[in-house]
Amino acid sequence: MPSLKVVSLGCSKNTVDSEVISGNVKKEGWTVIEEESPRLADVVLINTCGFILDAKQESIDAILLETTRRNKRKKGKVFVMGCLVQRHGDELKKEISGVDGWFGVNNPQEVVNAILQSQSGTDVKIRSLSTPSHYAYLKVSEGCNRQCSFCAIPLIRGKHISRPRQEIIEEARLLAQKGVKELILVAQDLTYYGMDLYGSREIASLVRNLCRIDGIRWIRLQYLYPHAFPQDLIEVMRTEPKVCNYVDIPLQHIDTDILKSMLRNTTENQTLALLQNFRQALPDAAFRTTLIVGYPGEDEAAFERLKDFVRSFKFDRLGVFPYSREEGTPAYALGDTVSESEKERRAQEIMDLQEEISYGANRAKIGKTFEVLIDRLEGEFYVGRTRYDSPEVDNEVLIRAEDARLEPGNFYQVKITSSESFDLYGEVIG
Repeated sequence: MPSLKVVSLGCSKNTVDSEVISGNVKKEGWTVIEEESPRLADVVLINTCGFILDAKQESIDAILLETTRRNKRKKGKVFVMGCLVQRHGDELKKEISGVDGWFGVNNPQEVVNAILQSQSGTDVKIRSLSTPSHYAYLKVSEGCNRQCSFCAIPLIRGKHISRPRQEIIEEARLLAQKGVKELILVAQDLTYYGMDLYGSREIASLVRNLCRIDGIRWIRLQYLYPHAFPQDLIEVMRTEPKVCNYVDIPLQHIDTDILKSMLRNTTENQTLALLQNFRQALPDAAFRTTLIVGYPGEDEAAFERLKDFVRSFKFDRLGVFPYSREEGTPAYALGDTVSESEKERRAQEIMDLQEEISYGANRAKIGKTFEVLIDRLEGEFYVGRTRYDSPEVDNEVLIRAEDARLEPGNFYQVKITSSESFDLYGEVIG
């Protein structure tokens, strides 16, 4: 049988796109080879990221690697798709040879047809999961109507387009039938879901419907935009036991002047009020955010205000990015007023501070018992997560394999026995 290997880079939304293409190709009799496999594939598809400079370079390196491999063995094809192609396709075609097809975003049908060399209907609900079989990302919309000054996503993905509610529910049911126990809802702007289709924000209603699906134990919400936050969603998170008390809310900054320049449509006081609202409704919730340092106009006073905010709120999880000046974005005209070395220094200061906060929070978990979903066996340890942790980016719970025989995809009661800054160690009880 002909074979396909997919190299999927960037965010979880790209992961879903790659899985849809793999699933529809597999449906036609192809073999899908894991990305890490040394086996040579008849077609290699690279799904690129074009968000910031580092991601672009990673994508270009992957393209060059696969075209070099193909040229050495003198067989097979290399196709490239995704955000980097959508944004810089003309330049890529001029600079890189040996690619058999270039494809942008939002058209999996075109990619599938090119791989199969025939016209074949593509069903976005048919996926070949690249994640462990017990969890899956579920994309509820494409694009974004926000105009954040630093962000190129609207230039790449276009306007917000919600998927019909019933289509999402049907896909979730199919995933549950395949053994998926954790759904991770993803979108560029999850809280805006439904505005284009139904004239109102329908994310709370959608989540309630997903909670009724048998077999699903956890539902995790990612990328909750803070402006005009739908209060009914907080109530759903408070009352629905399947919804993880996990607040993934990318705030980017706290200084009101910086937020205004970023076109985030919020202020420091409004941000603090929203976070306080969450903490009152969900006192045991884990909070995750992302921040940008070195944005044009961020002086030392604004940076210190950001540090004070991190120090006082004590996020459970935090990621920080040095500002990347992206052509075509509103902030591009502001120049790059903070040096790269200073951006790196500020990012490291925030992460050093967050490491202390995370270490303290993890120490406080010692002696407590949590429900843990086991993801995999790795070396001497089973690796799992609590409902407060998302795959690949958050804390992991490590359990010595010599102490228990566990099944990935199953839930266990685990008592935390020790901790590090970003990992927990435990033992199964009961």
